Amino acid sequence: MTVLEYLNENRSKFRVSEHKPVYTADQLATVEHVPPRQIAKTVVVKVEGEYVVCVLPADRKIDIYALQKHFRADNVELASEQEMQNLFNDSELGAEPPFGNLYNLRTLMDKTLAKDKEIAFFGGKHDQSIWMSMKDYRKLVKPEICSFSYSASLDEIESMPFDPFFYDPYGL
Repeated sequence: MTVLEYLNENRSKFRVSEHKPVYTADQLATVEHVPPRQIAKTVVVKVEGEYVVCVLPADRKIDIYALQKHFRADNVELASEQEMQNLFNDSELGAEPPFGNLYNLRTLMDKTLAKDKEIAFFGGKHDQSIWMSMKDYRKLVKPEICSFSYSASLDEIESMPFDPFFYDPYGL
């Protein structure tokens, strides 16, 4: 069952937006003219061999250590593209919907996403997004809400090259 069939079957309020094909959640935010924090991206991880759907804002990244701590697990890793294709065989690769329950998978939602009243996400295709209220999304998916992400801008800061000519008068 596709996510659109599921939403229709449950008489959910949602709208579909058609747009040029985009391949990342950040690109989806751009074509939808909304801040990236309002786009729900789907990332699948393997926790001790079991798949878990993680849903977080487009402007954040998965914190594997936080997930290890949450699950009290030694081994948490990102699912491979091949595993994603096998799990979400009705979706284009990279356009997986944030509905783990449709695939009999546990769903975690980062608490930073819960702040918005409405979210948008890929519904299985790169040229289509689905908009719905956070209230309806939570009612249908029943995700576990916890903290497992960090700001993507932190990666940009850490990747800045070291400047050997920078003078730090405080010796920090």
